[in-house]
Amino acid sequence: MTEHLTKETFLEKVFDYEKNQEWKYQGKLPALIDFWAPWCGPCRIVGPILEELSEEYAGKIKIYKVNTDEEQELGAVFGIRSIPSLLFIPVDGQPKMAVGALPKETLKQAIEKELLTQAA
Repeated sequence: MTEHLTKETFLEKVFDYEKNQEWKYQGKLPALIDFWAPWCGPCRIVGPILEELSEEYAGKIKIYKVNTDEEQELGAVFGIRSIPSLLFIPVDGQPKMAVGALPKETLKQAIEKELLTQAA
């Protein structure tokens, strides 16, 4: 199941950008963050796909959602200009951003390539 992040939970579970200048992921599993908004049609298409993937990859990755209408600061921190934007976060290394409503198979390939190959 995907988990919605607020600024407070983002700082705790992902990255405390208020205390750290350099990227340091807080989690123990790789993560995917969906920056979205309720009025965004492509976001509403990607949402159920991410729910399915969160079940398929349970225990292997975390899938989070950030509502950019409610959490504008988080959107600004990551320079979100277009939604949906998906941030792939490996346990070690730098995060990578993908923009747009990606089909399920493309998302699965990206998860395998960007997150799970590094975790193995």
